[in-house]
Amino acid sequence: MIRRIVFAVPGALAQRTGGYLYAQRVVDGLRAMGCEVQVAELAGCFPQADEVARGAAEAALVAAPQGSVVVIDGLALPAFDRALVRATGRLPVLGFIHHPLALETGLSVGAAARLGAIEVALWSRLDGLICASPATAREVLAAGISSRRIAVAEPGVDVPPLDVDAGKERGDGPVRLLCVATVTPRKNHQMLVKALARVRSAGWRLDCVGSLDRDPATVASLRRSIDELGLADRIMLHGEQPDTWLAGVWQDADLFVLASDHEGYGMVYTEALAQGVPIVATRAGATPDTIPASACRLVPPRDVAALAGALDALISSGRQRQTLRDGARRARERLVPWPAAVRRWANALDRLGDRAPIGSGSGSGSESGSASGRWPGAGAPEPAGGAPEPVRGGPEPARVARPEGPGRMALGARLNAEHRR
Repeated sequence: MIRRIVFAVPGALAQRTGGYLYAQRVVDGLRAMGCEVQVAELAGCFPQADEVARGAAEAALVAAPQGSVVVIDGLALPAFDRALVRATGRLPVLGFIHHPLALETGLSVGAAARLGAIEVALWSRLDGLICASPATAREVLAAGISSRRIAVAEPGVDVPPLDVDAGKERGDGPVRLLCVATVTPRKNHQMLVKALARVRSAGWRLDCVGSLDRDPATVASLRRSIDELGLADRIMLHGEQPDTWLAGVWQDADLFVLASDHEGYGMVYTEALAQGVPIVATRAGATPDTIPASACRLVPPRDVAALAGALDALISSGRQRQTLRDGARRARERLVPWPAAVRRWANALDRLGDRAPIGSGSGSGSESGSASGRWPGAGAPEPAGGAPEPVRGGPEPARVARPEGPGRMALGARLNAEHRR
């Protein structure tokens, strides 16, 4: 049973994005289970690592105590290019992969290809990879990583009690739309705003909650679009807000809306389901696996017309919204709470970390080994189950981006079958 973990993250762990929130819940959960968890908050720029980031990565591996397992958040991984070579064979080193970095919006094809090549090379040096979703695991498998070195551990969710009236459509006032996402290119608020400009009915209001500080240029462009399209009286950008404030907005929401170009899991979707709120989103990345069809309307990524059509139909029809709301409430009953999700993550850590490190000379860490320890209350080992999100970086989080055009890795049929839900 693995009881000592070093968790390396880019910048401060206490950042309000899906990826950081997932990591924080894992750290807290492991500590509650009696584990010693040391968090290494790395300085520097990510994911295009600078010398400060590389130095922080090397220091974190050198300081990791003997007998521990090191887990590197995927966004920090490029900073470990030198450190992993030097650390080979000393300790098991795992990656916590939310989604491939090259799938972020905004990178040129060349930059995305370079970042993707670096990332795949580093994956091959790791003793194992814990992926946030089956979709992310299929991307990793398609890059040539053995399925024996891949585990899936999806995030959990807090499921609050609902009021009796929460499952009923309100008959008065505008339709309340809610978007909870950091304003970055991959979340594509621009697409959402352009789609809403085409909706025939004026009877709606959109509340956008999420950081306005990570990408000032994207925020400025979004504000201009809102003003130019004459929607400033119906779209509010609230920035980051505390959980207590957000809880009230969730209660008022009629639809949750998000137009992401890619999602490695989409924790906010399970939050919407936990609140019994139906969803309109893009069919991007792990999204179709995360949201049941009975609770959502999905459209192709970057298809403004399709998103406008879905929003127009739902804003104008309380009956259609109620059908999806009923589906969201049914899906709510099948959500995995955080304690169970952390146990799954811990089982993945056991399976991948309790084996000889690659290059140690005491067995093949890439192709053999088994989990000998079990976590309290964990039950039988699970091959899959997964999480988060986000454009995340160091103290001033950096932006990463997605290639514009072909070149995405093909899906792995074998892992698709193993992890089908």
